Amino acid sequence: MTSGVDGPADEPLGEAFTRLARERPDRPAVTDDTATWTRAQLEAHANRWAHELADRGVGPGDFVSIALPNVAEHYALTLAAWKLGAVPQPVSHRLAPGELAAVLDVVRPPVVVGLAPGTDVAAPEGTDVLPLGHRPAGPDTPPPPAPAPPAWKAPTSGGSTGRPKVIVAGEPGTTGSVTTRAPVYRIEPDGVLLCTAPLFHNAPYLFSLLGLMTGNHVVLMGRFDAARALQLAEHHAATWIYAVPTMMGRMVREPHLPELPALRTLFHIGAPCPPAVKRAVIDWLGPDRVLEGYAATEAQARTTITGREWLAHPGSVGRVTGGEIEARTLDGGRRCAVDEVGELWLRPEPGRVTYRYVGAEPRTRPGGWESLGDMGRFDAEGYLYLADRAGDMIVVGGQNVYPAEVEAAVLEHPAVVSCVVVGAPDDDLGSVPHAVVQLDPAAGEVTDADLDAHAAARLSRAKRPRVWRRSAGPLRDDAGKVRRSSFQQ
Repeated sequence: MTSGVDGPADEPLGEAFTRLARERPDRPAVTDDTATWTRAQLEAHANRWAHELADRGVGPGDFVSIALPNVAEHYALTLAAWKLGAVPQPVSHRLAPGELAAVLDVVRPPVVVGLAPGTDVAAPEGTDVLPLGHRPAGPDTPPPPAPAPPAWKAPTSGGSTGRPKVIVAGEPGTTGSVTTRAPVYRIEPDGVLLCTAPLFHNAPYLFSLLGLMTGNHVVLMGRFDAARALQLAEHHAATWIYAVPTMMGRMVREPHLPELPALRTLFHIGAPCPPAVKRAVIDWLGPDRVLEGYAATEAQARTTITGREWLAHPGSVGRVTGGEIEARTLDGGRRCAVDEVGELWLRPEPGRVTYRYVGAEPRTRPGGWESLGDMGRFDAEGYLYLADRAGDMIVVGGQNVYPAEVEAAVLEHPAVVSCVVVGAPDDDLGSVPHAVVQLDPAAGEVTDADLDAHAAARLSRAKRPRVWRRSAGPLRDDAGKVRRSSFQQ
């Protein structure tokens, strides 16, 4: 049995990359902001890291926390962990010391790599802290063979608050359990994958690893910039681009949009996409090169939708293509009718274990169903439309208002670059929407009255923001994530 990348399905991922490096040692593997590493160079550096990590006590089943920015070395450490049968655990290098210490306390890794020099982190007893720039001293030959890792990744949750939640993949680190999912997302062997978002988020980490392990040249951006993303895609002849709606909106605002003849797929996920942004991307690339997905790091189920399907079902994130998803009333009492918004419950295929939590417990109901708090509805043809997360919903005088819908309408204003809508207390209605907007400096003066008129033409009274606040900088991070609580007054 083969995995689809010319190796056996049970081949450990570390050994699989060694094979790829031997087959085409000079093929570019990763390009970051400073250099391009060939497969042979990445393999050699991963081997040096593997020997050093082993000397520091890392063994099969251990976590290796990687707190690096978007650099090629991030993948060297991932490969090194796999080569030892260990589990790579990406974590944001931007976390405050207290937040990082809380993550490390949850996973208890033998080693954490990538902290800025001088960072004062209270690491758990037994955890070695290696700073950014540390160079491994081991030999460049592969370490002794190890069993496949029991899990191939363990990212932290991108949007949780309070005690950190680490999501450990349910699949082992073998080619058969990992690379065979690449065709679902149209990641073809030996292409060029442009990764635009931080690797400490699950989606860019996951998709770029699928690309790397299917022979793609992965091009990393240290920080997203729309004009530079287009330049990189053109220069490297990208065949596959990962993006989130925030990035897509910035790209289509650029004065020059290249044709990108090599591009086969722009894939987006991570947040509901404003219809105006989606239409602009489809107008630019054509519907057949745009693919969208909905899934969680927990990977219980997923949907996908092509650009052509989206034109027939605007606003949808597609039909279920893996596992099961159903919408139920908030009390869980019944399954929602067609076009009725409810809480989304997900269930994997029978017998499939997709993840386990470290530091949290899932929200479940009988039958193997789990909820992540997302809200949505299904149309008569089975297409899913996201509403928002249950915790973000604003109840205005008894009417449910979903911030994502309001944000999408506000973003249609040509001067609005980004928008976040939150609920604010109101003596009469209980709560009302307030909006924080980032405006294009080149647009000139945009008054509250201008924004009010724009919203009134698109939204019912309950959904219109009562207050407009301005932000001088971006409202979402490079992965399109936002913590609405930080904008509430």
